[in-house]
Formats: sequence, C-alpha cells, structure tokens
Amino acid sequence: MSVNIQFSQSYYWLNSWILANVIQLGTQDFCDRFIDHRMDPGRRLYDQMVMAARCGVANIAEGSARHSTSVETEMKLLDVARASFDELQGDLFNFLLRLRADVWAIGNPDREVIWQMRLDTPQYTNSYLHDAAIHILNQKSKFDRWLNNKNPEIVANALLVLCLRQNKMLQSQIQSQLESFRQTGGFTENMTAERLEARKVQAAEAGAPLCPKCGKPMLRRMQKKGQMQGREFWGCSDYPRCDGLRPMNQD
Repeated sequence: MSVNIQFSQSYYWLNSWILANVIQLGTQDFCDRFIDHRMDPGRRLYDQMVMAARCGVANIAEGSARHSTSVETEMKLLDVARASFDELQGDLFNFLLRLRADVWAIGNPDREVIWQMRLDTPQYTNSYLHDAAIHILNQKSKFDRWLNNKNPEIVANALLVLCLRQNKMLQSQIQSQLESFRQTGGFTENMTAERLEARKVQAAEAGAPLCPKCGKPMLRRMQKKGQMQGREFWGCSDYPRCDGLRPMNQD
C-alpha cells in the first residue's frame, strides 16, 4: 500500500459521527431543561455532560481526519470518543438513580424502537456542510418523540440508549480499523516500504552489484555494532527475505 497524505473530512459520512451529533444536541437540550440549580448548584454536572458529548463528536472527527497518516492515532481517538460517551452514560444513569426512576430494561418497547431505528444514508452535494446540517437534524427528528418529551425520565433513558448504541458502533469501527491495519499496515510501515522500494530503484540505476543468492540489486549498508562497526558492505535489497552479502571491495 503506497503512502497517500491528503486532507479528509470523510467523517461527515460516518453514522457514528452523525449519531454523536444527535446525542450532543439532545444532551445540550436535556441539560438546559433538567439540570437545574437544585440538582447542580455549582453547574459542574451541566458542564461535564455537555463537554462529554462535545468531546465524543470532536474525537471521532479528529480520528477520522488522521486516517491517512496514522491508523493507530485514529483508533486511539475513537477509543477516547467511546470513553466520553461512557462518561455521559454514567451521568445519565446517576440522574435516573437520583430520581428513583426506572431504567429501561432490554425488551422495553421504547428502548427497542430507539435501538433499532435506522439512520438514513447521507446524500450530500458539494455543499456538504449545508447538507450535513440538514441531515443531522433530520436524523435527530427520528428520536424527537423521546428527546423532546417533557418527562426527564424518558429523555434520560433515551439518551442512555443512544450512548449504548453509539459505543457499540464505535467498537465495530475500531475493530474494522484494526483489521485494516493488520492487512495493510499503518503510516510508518508504508513509509518504510516506500523508502525501501525507492532505494532498490536507486541501487539498480547506480549499477550496484547483484545479490549472490537471489540476483536482486544490493544496497549499501553499514555495520552497526561489533568489531567491524562503521564498515560498509553490500546487503540484499530483499532483506530480510534474503540475507545475501558482499564486501564493498568485491566487484
């Protein structure tokens, strides 16, 4: 796989990013309506919940934008996003506990509808920022029956289910990136492969000797340790698959 560094905002097409925006909008509205001074005198809970939702969106975007230069960084940031939604999930759970409210069990009709609700596939034009805003609001409207409810228990439960669904989505995304990394490597591995390929071409053009074992062009190398440290030699360009050597003074 060759190295390809390019600017990317492909996360606009990711369901995980779209759902994260729905959760962020729902959380902001939830906190405005229900996290009052009696429940949160210092406003710390309000800030923490809003920031957890915001960090989830931001880390998905940043991770996806780093895809071409570091799959490892992408996976780490997706995991940070997952941790942010875990934090938000914990705050919602505690909110319901404080109200002595029911936490929806698996099989609850509302829970199952929210869990199974499909998101539409984005259909963007060149004005993708404009189109993405409309698309996110349209997807949020699918859950407004619960998110806009006057009963805080219903809203908190709905957001709780969306956080669980979001984290399952992010887990699948991380696993997919891991499989891709296993198949094609990451940025560092591909940069090394590109450099080795360029050196093979340079060696062939410079008339380097051929490997006595496999016949491929050899590369100028240097002994890094031992009594011969610092001494140059010819090494096969196909190393480590071939370990052919020639001393520098041999034609």
